[in-house]
Amino acid sequence: MRSGAAFLAVGTGLVLHARRAFLRELRQARAAVASARSMPLRPLPPRVAGLDLAAAQLPADRGAAVGGDLYEVIATDHGVRAVIGDVRGHGLAALGTVATVLGTFRAAAHDEADLEGVLRRLDRALARHVRDREPDPEAPEHFVTVLLLQIADDGTLHTLNCGHPWPYRLNGTEAEPVSRTEPLPPLGPFPLPPDLPTENPGSLLPGETLVLYTDGVEDARNTEGRFFPLPSVLTEATRAGPLPPQAVLRTVFTQLLDHTTQRPADDVAVLVIHNAGDVVRGATAEKRGAGLHR
Repeated sequence: MRSGAAFLAVGTGLVLHARRAFLRELRQARAAVASARSMPLRPLPPRVAGLDLAAAQLPADRGAAVGGDLYEVIATDHGVRAVIGDVRGHGLAALGTVATVLGTFRAAAHDEADLEGVLRRLDRALARHVRDREPDPEAPEHFVTVLLLQIADDGTLHTLNCGHPWPYRLNGTEAEPVSRTEPLPPLGPFPLPPDLPTENPGSLLPGETLVLYTDGVEDARNTEGRFFPLPSVLTEATRAGPLPPQAVLRTVFTQLLDHTTQRPADDVAVLVIHNAGDVVRGATAEKRGAGLHR
């Protein structure tokens, strides 16, 4: 009888110990997930190297802290460098890819002398990530649209675009794409070409603003199936003069949610970069005629 009671006591103790260990591991796992959800996209500072910034993202999944969209802006010895991208899928399924791309960009933006080197680093990191995560050749194809942007000290712009929408430039009278050149394919499905076509779409002049965004913005539809008119919204918002980036961001998201009457079906991210006049020194509008550089 005593041995049975002792056995029961020991057994109960083991069960309680296992339960406590399980609950502790569960709390740690939840904390890790919460941390992972918040780490890839960190809040941008309001100002970087004389440029005013504002950015926000709206995941398609309700309750998700992050989605499949990404952005970052960093001041480097090579100028201010920015990235915006869109990972295939959204929610937790895209989180690892977002973290891989952002982590690689944050290092490569400082290390690489040109945008071509940055893009090739992103391409290699994505290939390793996909290979390690999806060794099955029959797994769904992974790809990421990526736009790299560099703003030199004199305001000169350089870009590399892999399947991403071109940013809009706001000059106080209209919103126009910085380029209409056909982008490269997204990163992932195809190897990068030996020569990467770096675009030089002029300069970001004092008072001008760049609006970078993911395709979830222009693809958002209303109840009648009409797409969100982003160029018209941006033109109307800045017709009275330059707006601070936060005001541009607020206008876009307010109009977008009003257009869709609910959360958009795809992830949405918008990054606004404004030259208040401290960056461009001696740059002129004639630089807009600059052509393609390889």
